[in-house]
Amino acid sequence: MSLSASSVRRLAALVVLATVAAIGLAACDQNKSYSHKGGPVDGWPVWGHSSEGQRYSANTQIAPDNVKDLKVAWTYRTGDLSAKGEVKNLAFEATPILANDTLYLCSPRNRIIALDPASGQQKWMRDLKPDTNGATVIVCRGVSYWKDSTQPANAFCAQRIFAGTIDGKMWALDANSGKPCPDFGDQGVVNLQADLGYVEKPGLYGVSSAPTVVGDKVITGSKIIDFHNVDMPGGVVRALDARTGKMVWAFTAAPPSVRANPTISGVQPVNDVQDAKTADAAKAGDDSADAAGPSAQQPYPRSAPNVWAPMSVDLKNRLIYLPTGTPQIDAVLGKGDWDYYGSSVVALNVDSGEVVWHYQFVHKDIWDYDTPAQPLLFDYKAPDGQTIPALAQATKMGYIFVLNRLTGQPIFPVKEMPVSTAGLQKGLSPTQPIPTLPEHQITITKMTDKDMFGFALIDKWDCQRRFNKLKNDGIFTPFYGESSVDYPVSVGGMDWGGLSFDPKRNILVVNSNNVLGAHHLAPHAGPDGYSPLIGTPYRQVYDNMMSMFGAPCNAPPWGKLAGIDITTGKKIWEVPLGTTRDEAPWPLWFHLGVPNQGGSITTASGLTFIAATTDRYFRAFSTETGKELWRVSLPAAGQSMPMTYRLDSNGKQYVVVAAGGHSALHNKQGDYVIAYALP
Repeated sequence: MSLSASSVRRLAALVVLATVAAIGLAACDQNKSYSHKGGPVDGWPVWGHSSEGQRYSANTQIAPDNVKDLKVAWTYRTGDLSAKGEVKNLAFEATPILANDTLYLCSPRNRIIALDPASGQQKWMRDLKPDTNGATVIVCRGVSYWKDSTQPANAFCAQRIFAGTIDGKMWALDANSGKPCPDFGDQGVVNLQADLGYVEKPGLYGVSSAPTVVGDKVITGSKIIDFHNVDMPGGVVRALDARTGKMVWAFTAAPPSVRANPTISGVQPVNDVQDAKTADAAKAGDDSADAAGPSAQQPYPRSAPNVWAPMSVDLKNRLIYLPTGTPQIDAVLGKGDWDYYGSSVVALNVDSGEVVWHYQFVHKDIWDYDTPAQPLLFDYKAPDGQTIPALAQATKMGYIFVLNRLTGQPIFPVKEMPVSTAGLQKGLSPTQPIPTLPEHQITITKMTDKDMFGFALIDKWDCQRRFNKLKNDGIFTPFYGESSVDYPVSVGGMDWGGLSFDPKRNILVVNSNNVLGAHHLAPHAGPDGYSPLIGTPYRQVYDNMMSMFGAPCNAPPWGKLAGIDITTGKKIWEVPLGTTRDEAPWPLWFHLGVPNQGGSITTASGLTFIAATTDRYFRAFSTETGKELWRVSLPAAGQSMPMTYRLDSNGKQYVVVAAGGHSALHNKQGDYVIAYALP
């Protein structure tokens, strides 16, 4: 059929009109705007959103159907990087809090920053200038806010920001100006190292996580460098008076045999702390007490487990939950019962500091499988309709333990699994606790050469060849004089990023790693690049189990994100988390799931936000299905936990993430804080 000239002209006109209309619709879509009125208004007042650490926001303005339209609302830079653009051992893991109509956060090098939450403009910045000598990772995950109920709100230091530093100081700053509060400690600062005895370098003992504020108490643990020396400062947890900085109570995770000594007991009144001397530690059986010097104050048992990760609080039942570290004195030596409270969760009475119960996740931990994440408190809805106050704990082994948070008894069954006790250590446990549910992120208990991977036959063959030379007793393989399997490596499984929970949908969200490593023990004479284990016959050497192309030798996914129905403990979805983009050259950009460091948050609208990956993407997933709904490239990787807030019922919902990378992951570093909102 032929067309007349007039028909052709009419058809051409219609095509032009359709094209103009399509361009107009595209322009409208690009400039789409939303009404920001109505809906829930929720902030982010503490590090994990609430004292329970659920990391769940009631905000619904950003939803699965519009999250794709998120745009950058503002960007702030902390100034932490040098002119060369990188700082050795730096990790930007901070999550801001919203209080006093202000965002407060810390940079890795302890610059405490106050921002306008709507514009990102700096209100004030206080550089605490810590001494980082000795720190293996320079990091600060957050700060805390306190309001003095006895003072007018506008009075100086009636509202305070508490910030711990990498060199072991606790600062109280006026929330409105950033100036130190002179009535707290010594002109605004309490030196947490002052009564510890000998500390070799300032950066070996510090604070990396936000302190926990309960009533008028500021409760803090400490970061202690693992496997450096069997004689390290005691890992004490202290409750300080928020007004004066004076100690209310102190808990040390020393074993019962040491806690029985009244001068260095686990819970110490102020007078006991002032009177205790180095000799007390010697009487308790500490072989290295003399290292502190005859005049050094040493009220706490040396090398007891520390608490470096964030804590959580059951305010109703007055319980605070401590995720504990690895006892230095037990590493390699397997000495005595020093691991009694190690690699556990310990429940204390928050008012007195007395132990209520504790549960251990790793016996005689020599693998650095300490408890790395904030315990998550929630109400467990049992299949029979019963509701149980519960605690979910992420672990580096890739297991999640679910306990009754009032008693410490497991809600899901836990089995003691036989493990190897061979190797060079003495006194290892013949069994380790393994929960049957929730379903594990790490499912392989003993790798074989069939679990090795390669982009090509040659790198797979090389990985298999090297794997077959390793001593391999499965998970919890002891250390040998020759290279042995280290799986999962000590970044997990799960690390400090922990868990988030959607109580509306009863879904627990977890990100995890799945990476093979190797290590061995060697005599002390040797090159750097190891855990020195001073005070033992050995040093720990990390052996390379990366392929010739720079990928882990074991098969992907090397990082995963999963949603778990917490009533049944069954996974309802699981997806690879992250791509090889930004870390591998094109065309080796694959959605394989990559190593990650950081955490997720959930919202009432059904979204899970997470960065964390070694690629530089910030993502949003459907909490119900695990489908990726949005992603945006960051200027540096987001090794942090995001947060979200609305300021009022007419305002926007913002999602904020710190993007600075992690020097240990060898990805791009930065000093960015970025907020996203709907246009």
